Amino acid sequence: MKALQIIKYGEIKDGLAIKEVKKPTIKSKDILVKVKAAALNPIDYKIVQGHLKDMVPLDLPCTIGFDVSGVVIEKGDEVEDFEVGDEIFSRVPQEQMGTVAEFVTIKSELVAKKPTNISFEKASGLPLTGLTAMQALENVGIKKDDRILIHAGSGGVGSLAIQYAKKKGAIVYTTTSTKNVDWVKALGADRVIDYTKEDYKEVAKNLDIVFDTIGDEHTFDAFKIIKDGGKVSTIVGPPDEETARQMGIKDYELPEKLAKLIEKKSAVYKLTWMQPNAEQLKEIKAMVENGDIKPIVDLIYSFEDAVDAYEYLAKGKARGKVIVSI
Repeated sequence: MKALQIIKYGEIKDGLAIKEVKKPTIKSKDILVKVKAAALNPIDYKIVQGHLKDMVPLDLPCTIGFDVSGVVIEKGDEVEDFEVGDEIFSRVPQEQMGTVAEFVTIKSELVAKKPTNISFEKASGLPLTGLTAMQALENVGIKKDDRILIHAGSGGVGSLAIQYAKKKGAIVYTTTSTKNVDWVKALGADRVIDYTKEDYKEVAKNLDIVFDTIGDEHTFDAFKIIKDGGKVSTIVGPPDEETARQMGIKDYELPEKLAKLIEKKSAVYKLTWMQPNAEQLKEIKAMVENGDIKPIVDLIYSFEDAVDAYEYLAKGKARGKVIVSI
């Protein structure tokens, strides 16, 4: 079969290549999926560039990709929830990474049936972003009438987070550039802040939650705009102690600057290290079928142009998800 593989660390165009590889085999609790579409994520190209070598050790060459939709063509002896022919979507675990390929094996416990009202391409864009948005907001207990700022509302995670927060009854502020203001507003945001014209810190104040999807100074500046006892949820900032343990980081201490900000505001701070979760995928499926969440796709590339797709994603200009159709 053909697969897009990481052949070496470095620039995307040099580090990725389509190769002929052996078709994967299943274990007793796995399913074998004929891939219809795979969504690309920033973590993918960061792995290629070598930024995550210590956190995500790999034996090169290896196939890239975590998000997938497709059709079950074989199942293990102990698989009871799926049958051959079922249409599925999933975010595969690290040890089964390799969804930008013609076939992939997946632990059946991490798989859900695809929403019936959307294409394979749209379905493939939901797992990582949907699970990340859901887990990041639930980790800080989002609830009705919470005032929340979601950074980068036009991105893959941001666009799903806006919709999920509105589903929960929150009052949503979000940041984006001029060209995306109307588009992000249509997702349901109550106040869209054009960061090229406005300072979000002057617009969004005394908030219950800030969802930080950008990192660096945005993580620390979140404490300037939350209320006393407010919450900062991040997917890119320094780990909190609990998440550091989950990530296998030993003898970890919060950076002093961050610890002081948390103490000053009596704040809750949480880094979400997203975990595959079939039950939450089922919730996402229901929300899509009910019309509460609409997956956002920017561009769909052919398998042959998958390297170009990653180079486009790495520019940081995508509005929603970038998909490879297999």
